Amino acid sequence: MTLGFRSFVAGALMLGALSISATAARAADIVDTAVGAGQFKTLVAAAKAAGVVPVLKSKGPFTVFAPTDAAFAALPPGTVEDLLKPKNRGKLAAILKYHVIPGAVKAGDVAGKKLSVKTAQGQKVDVDGTMFGVQVNDAHVVQADIVASNGVIHVIDKVLLPPAKAPKHH
Repeated sequence: MTLGFRSFVAGALMLGALSISATAARAADIVDTAVGAGQFKTLVAAAKAAGVVPVLKSKGPFTVFAPTDAAFAALPPGTVEDLLKPKNRGKLAAILKYHVIPGAVKAGDVAGKKLSVKTAQGQKVDVDGTMFGVQVNDAHVVQADIVASNGVIHVIDKVLLPPAKAPKHH
């Protein structure tokens, strides 16, 4: 199963669904939860541009580390606009998939633990639950455990960028 930018955007939106009641959040999927939150407009736009919305609306379950609009705004000027161009759809999808892990993982599941978890993009993120709160790579979870019908959203304060893959030597 392949996840893309839309999945990432949908996840970010769900994490921002602070004003949605627990019952409403459980009834909506990750994408609808993110849209309803209002602070994941960039993530949702990216997910649509990358074609990953159908995956994020699928059964799952998924855990999405969803960057807020402010997290996207903190990227270097022009980065988001460049990623949204059709020619960069694959790159955008890879970035979004890097924000998604299979399964529904709540903050309590990682409390007191340090884990390296494979993302839908194929590379791993480091999850550290040994500090106050949870950190994913260098991003902090600012709102955890937003439950959707097909997974969990954790709102993060930075956009996660996958590390450059080392060239293969022949």
